[in-house]
Amino acid sequence: MSTPQGLRRRAHFLGTKIKSLRKRNNLTLEDLSVRCVQIDAEAGPSVSYLSMIENGKRVPSERLLQIVADIFQKDVNWFYDESLEDQALDPAPAQSAVSGLPLEPGFLFSENLLQIAIPELLAQTGTTGRQFAHLLIRAHQESSQNRFPDLERAAESVGKKRFPLGVEDVLDLAAAVGLSIQWFDKSSFKDRGDTDMPLNTIVRSFFDAPNRIYLNNALKRNPARLKYDVANHIAHMILHDGDGARAPQISGGRVSGRRHDSDSPNVDAKDILYAWRDFECSYFAAALLAPKTPFRQFLAKHAYALEAGDKVELTTTLAMRRMPSVSPYPHWHYFDAYPPGNLRAVYRGNGIPLPWGNMSMISDPCQHWAVFRMLNTRSTKPSSQISVLRTGDDKRLYCCQSVRSKDAAGNPHVLCAGVDLAPALRAQNIDPLDTIDAIELSCNASGGSGSIPAEARKQLESIGKILNIGWIAEGAKKDATIICPRSSSCPREKHCLGKAMPKLRPQIDQIRESLLSQSAG
Repeated sequence: MSTPQGLRRRAHFLGTKIKSLRKRNNLTLEDLSVRCVQIDAEAGPSVSYLSMIENGKRVPSERLLQIVADIFQKDVNWFYDESLEDQALDPAPAQSAVSGLPLEPGFLFSENLLQIAIPELLAQTGTTGRQFAHLLIRAHQESSQNRFPDLERAAESVGKKRFPLGVEDVLDLAAAVGLSIQWFDKSSFKDRGDTDMPLNTIVRSFFDAPNRIYLNNALKRNPARLKYDVANHIAHMILHDGDGARAPQISGGRVSGRRHDSDSPNVDAKDILYAWRDFECSYFAAALLAPKTPFRQFLAKHAYALEAGDKVELTTTLAMRRMPSVSPYPHWHYFDAYPPGNLRAVYRGNGIPLPWGNMSMISDPCQHWAVFRMLNTRSTKPSSQISVLRTGDDKRLYCCQSVRSKDAAGNPHVLCAGVDLAPALRAQNIDPLDTIDAIELSCNASGGSGSIPAEARKQLESIGKILNIGWIAEGAKKDATIICPRSSSCPREKHCLGKAMPKLRPQIDQIRESLLSQSAG
């Protein structure tokens, strides 16, 4: 028979281990409670009861302990082992995985010199203010892990964290902040804009100071896009007092964030202002329509499927962009790509090397990226892929889900969200390099793409359950593939281009090393 002291000791170790697992996986008490309830509504604990379990004041039932074990992929007996060795695995606060370049000597990068040099640099390279602004904004997003609590709070002060919001709800919020709506008819038209290939283009909406928004009647056919545009203009009213200094909302040939009253290729300070305001308003709109806590729970319920937003009239683009901002797991990336390879949006929260950028297309991008393959298909079904990414000696392991869609003007594009799997493997005491090497070996044995070995597949399926991202297990069932940023530097044993080009060493280096070796002799 257990003594009161024995029960307290048992409760203490059980609670400590559950708390350690929860924190290691960046889950709040509410997150874990919701996941338990999703598995078994009757046995799932409330937040307060779960807190008491973690603090050793209650002992979980056998059913609840089994649920927690399933969530964190542990054997139930592990919880009864009074070893606390796993406590050492609690991670330090997450830092940005995107590294910068030390700028020395520092005086050359003073504010005054940069303000003089940057406009000339951009003018000489043909870089527009919009392109430069997008690079700056992306760096800001990545260094902040795409989390902006001030914008979240501003959106929550308007929407009161209600989710989901219907079209009438959003229109009521617009009226409450003093906005009036004027509808107009304008069909799509062809515009080359920022690409060489003309695209269908449509003006969805625009803001007229001080408080009027013009909405295209075409939005009425798509509630998800209508809600987003109205929310976007609510953001401008709240954040910028409706001063009207922002670009129209456009789909197609022109990239949103640039003024459309000039085709000058030179940098313009207003382009940068408009691009930043567009980012602020789009982030606010997403936070208004998908507030952090309820949307986090919604995504968990649907295992982070890209098309989950369809169930609550949210665009796939919005759902994808919110994933890094609300997920407990910080190592995300996403792309929004247009044929033949132009990025409209990119986020590299885990430092993923890109096959191309948002300023110009490169001539030899690796064609094995999932987003490229989807650009060249007509399938509208989501597709998952496990990839070993090689850049020189650096090896990484990713999983992504991609889906082909159409924008408001009818242009096809591909949305892709992915995660870096190495940190998740490391958190479970698995050396990610061993897993990567096993998968890469199988891929090379089959010409660059191959089945995932059984042990590695088991590890990935377990990680998928812990992170509650369903498409990781889907990807693990398929062949993995080796990818890289450039086809010319393909790391596959059987080179993509048939034969790898030899790397030529600069003659200056050869002369220097030859002379140094002679001197040493």
